[in-house]
Amino acid sequence: MRSVPTGAKVPTKFRLPTSENLIPIRIDIEIDGQRYKDAFTWNPSDPDPEVLVFAKRTAREMKLPPTFITQIAQSMQSQITEFRSYEGQEMNTVEKLLPIKLDLRVNKTIIRDQFLWDVSNFESDPEEFARNLCRDLDIEDPEVGPAIAVAIREQLYEIAVQNVASARETRISKKGRRERGTEHALASKMGGTALDLMKLLGSKTSVVRRRREWDLYEPVVDILSNEEVEALEVREERNAR
Repeated sequence: MRSVPTGAKVPTKFRLPTSENLIPIRIDIEIDGQRYKDAFTWNPSDPDPEVLVFAKRTAREMKLPPTFITQIAQSMQSQITEFRSYEGQEMNTVEKLLPIKLDLRVNKTIIRDQFLWDVSNFESDPEEFARNLCRDLDIEDPEVGPAIAVAIREQLYEIAVQNVASARETRISKKGRRERGTEHALASKMGGTALDLMKLLGSKTSVVRRRREWDLYEPVVDILSNEEVEALEVREERNAR
């Protein structure tokens, strides 16, 4: 359990608030009635040709038709390109605890949880957190940990993008004040939300979970039977159409 360091709102270049700047990739492709779904992380600094190499290897290992190779590579490349479009832009970083929610099914395991994450900590490690969580909850399926880490990174990615928008709004606001010659501060929606959250949580709140809320946000883990998994997958396939 870590306490939150004191800090002020500081502009910095866009990146995820994690020690490794890995981006979450989610693939969901269906061709001729065959579907491939996966979620994993990717280093945006890797050369682009590695994407096609990865797609070919995935198709081979998963015994997918060759038509999947191009679709997998294109899906990955579009997500990588989107992430890179934010690189170099300024984003606001400020001492903030924001809620992270998990609601996942991985094979037979369902996990639901909610906890607070210090989005000003650029040394955080979602993968390590996920491993520790699985160990604490006695989750044996080795695929659950990586899925949790991806889900955390997806939410941290969204927060980072919002911080880019917040920095842009701040620049526009400052320019407007200079043009009008006033000193009125305009709070962005993101800043107001963070301020309300900090008032609610207090400055010494745990990054993971407040003790007095353990009963409210206690992790829930269910292990499904084979029959339950089959019924759920049929329902998911029907909803996806």
